[in-house]
Amino acid sequence: MSKPISRRELIRRFRALGWDGPYAGGKHAFMVKGSLRVRIPNPHAGDIDWSLAKRILQQAQIVVEDWERA
Repeated sequence: MSKPISRRELIRRFRALGWDGPYAGGKHAFMVKGSLRVRIPNPHAGDIDWSLAKRILQQAQIVVEDWERA
């Protein structure tokens, strides 16, 4: 997957994988699952480039195959 993703789609997939949120916090909202907490981009920045989405997935310890099935 190498195309940009919308913030709404990012949140939808995180929720499908068992994450809660987004919650407001400082400059960025964040999603929570157990002890993991991952910041997500602000809504006014437009679509999220795949390179940034990939870094977010690494922080969330989500495998790309699981992400694509969500």
